Amino acid sequence: MNQTWQPTRALELIAGTPPGGGLDRVARALASAIAQSKSVAVPVEVINVPGDGARRAWTHYVDNHAGDGHVLGISSPNLTTDYLAGVSTFEHSRYTPVATLITEYIAFAARPDSTLRAGADLLGRLGRGKAPVTVALSTSLGNPNHVALAKLSRAAGGDINAPVIHVFDTALDAVADVVAGNADVCAVTAASVLAELKNGRLRVIGITAPARLAGAFADAPTWKEQGADCVIGAWRGATGPAGLGAPEIAFWQTLLKDAVAQLCWAEELSRLSWSPLFQTGPELKAYLDEERAEFVAVLGELGLLKAR
Repeated sequence: MNQTWQPTRALELIAGTPPGGGLDRVARALASAIAQSKSVAVPVEVINVPGDGARRAWTHYVDNHAGDGHVLGISSPNLTTDYLAGVSTFEHSRYTPVATLITEYIAFAARPDSTLRAGADLLGRLGRGKAPVTVALSTSLGNPNHVALAKLSRAAGGDINAPVIHVFDTALDAVADVVAGNADVCAVTAASVLAELKNGRLRVIGITAPARLAGAFADAPTWKEQGADCVIGAWRGATGPAGLGAPEIAFWQTLLKDAVAQLCWAEELSRLSWSPLFQTGPELKAYLDEERAEFVAVLGELGLLKAR
């Protein structure tokens, strides 16, 4: 790589979830792809800083490395939705967005012995409002998982505030809540249910993708084909600390472009049902601005908007 800035020590990818969590999966896939690209001589380390709905990674680690090109946080729409919903006091503008990488669609899954056999069953429960549905999700109210639930409640003609919601710091705990029988259904990124889906302890009743996913989710119907207007994804990206200069940003953009071109990255997309979404520069800024405006409108309509 021929850039004006080069790292002098290990690169650090910061994940706000524990090993195996959604942000961690992206961090580890990215670290492997960077290594395979052989575009940089220093090692790449994944550092997990879980807690506070993945916000601790920013407040307790990324914030301590302003201007440091060696540090990159794995980001998601939660940086925006947490702020708009009044859960946090910071959003993307506090940091240096570098790229989006992939989109993950949201799976609604229940236990195999649940009376929620199909999307119509969940929509019926959400619409009647007699017996509240208990939903486990991560990592905070107002995020894409919660917005997806609210969209389904609205599509069913029910009260969007009727479901009982269990919020967890990681999707792994939300999934475990359903497996243990403490929640009726979980609303988490699709890859987060793969293990329990394969061992028969969960069944997917609806996916928020625009079309059916491949692989393990080939038989899982979308909400769109079940008559509910609920298409929403949660992207994963890379965001640097505040104060990164143009040379550091250019370094990471080139490095990430090389990484997502690697075979191992394509294999992870296929294995985890991720959809590619590589954006940098003006395209990235326009995307984040448009998404923020959409979240302001949606959260306002759903009664979840606390800040602008």
